[in-house]
Amino acid sequence: MSLEVSHQLVPTLQAKVTPKQIVANRILAMSSVELQQAIADELDENPALELIEEVTCPTCGGPTYGGTCPNCSPRTEGPTATELFEPGPGPARDDPDADDPIARAEASFTLQEHLDWNLRALLPTDLHDVATWVIGELDENGLLTRSDEEIAHESGSTPQAVARVRSAMRGLEPIGIGARDVRESLLMQLGHLRETGHDVPRIAEALVADHLQALAERHFREIAHALQVPEDGVVAAWEYVKTNLHPYPASAFVAATHGDAPRPILRPDVLIRIVDGELEVEVVESRRFSLRVAASYASVSAALRSPSWSDQEKEHVREHVGRARFFIDAVRRRRATLQRIAATLVNRQRDYLLLGVRHLVPLTRAEVASEIGVHESTVSRATAEKFVMVPSGEVVPFSHFFTASLSIKDQIRTMIEAENQHHPLSDQQVADELLGQGVAIARRTVAKYRDELRILPARLRHS
Repeated sequence: MSLEVSHQLVPTLQAKVTPKQIVANRILAMSSVELQQAIADELDENPALELIEEVTCPTCGGPTYGGTCPNCSPRTEGPTATELFEPGPGPARDDPDADDPIARAEASFTLQEHLDWNLRALLPTDLHDVATWVIGELDENGLLTRSDEEIAHESGSTPQAVARVRSAMRGLEPIGIGARDVRESLLMQLGHLRETGHDVPRIAEALVADHLQALAERHFREIAHALQVPEDGVVAAWEYVKTNLHPYPASAFVAATHGDAPRPILRPDVLIRIVDGELEVEVVESRRFSLRVAASYASVSAALRSPSWSDQEKEHVREHVGRARFFIDAVRRRRATLQRIAATLVNRQRDYLLLGVRHLVPLTRAEVASEIGVHESTVSRATAEKFVMVPSGEVVPFSHFFTASLSIKDQIRTMIEAENQHHPLSDQQVADELLGQGVAIARRTVAKYRDELRILPARLRHS
């Protein structure tokens, strides 16, 4: 027996990832903060890259003149939130970073700036001045104690316009902002916690609405008798309220900016707004800055064939101009990819955006990738750790749109909240009711979702 060894070349195709692709993917995956830092670093390292000086206001997106935004400068007709919250002196006039949009974007938000930025994104232009006035009427605790009629009279607006601004404000973080008093602020926070799937004690709203003074005086036995619940249940619910809520929403914002609050203040990467009855998408960074090849390098690059330039000088210009163009292209591609993904989400999740979370439909990243003609990993990179402001004013992660089970969880929570307290629904009964609504789901899946919602089994919910 003989063995023969032969060598045969078989052609194969391999995808080769270039260094440029690696950098482009890294930029695509960056959060807004990371991108701002990357741009700042690149500006320091590459003299051929330039930040366009004719920038827009990073707060409202309007044009600036001499480093000042006419829309966001303090009003002279009345008090502003800046005065109320005393954020401290601004940058000195000789501060080289004073007009740098990257430095300004990285600066800490005051509550006034946070509310102004978000309300301008949510409301039509004709309500921007009204929004500024309403923000200025907030007291030091973030409460709006004056009536819509009083504010309308002093601002030259209408009660309806003030009410519309106030309604938009109440959907913003910190939850409770713009409430009339502490009681209303706490009730707004409890409602938000329930809507987002937290296990809020059943009697929490009743405690806050009807027994706040008695709670402060620790009259737990009297409250328990009035609500016909055990005294330890009242104590537990009160502890929950004290632990999870802020009586003064302005304090919640201050805590959030120092990293102490349970719900951080989030800045969206993408805005989805209703404009003239239609949903409109905007990538936020597109209004903050633009990049270009520095004019001096661009002119030199066009004249490199001249013998007056040495080989070393030519190489320097080619290297830095090429690097700048590639970086600009990568940032633009990131922006375009986010725009296309968000536009697809608007198309596929239109009912959710207009009507609420119960209308969220199952959607995968692969489906979005197929629709816009990219790989699924591209969609994953582009949306990871990024946030969207939806028309309601809520800021949600991109992953929210890809959670197929979210609307089902919402239905389960709604069913259980409406159940007969003496005859709570079993997991199988919930599954049967969902089936009657056209949603086929197994009992064990109901149990899993119920656990994730932190809702007790039926036998433990019996009152």
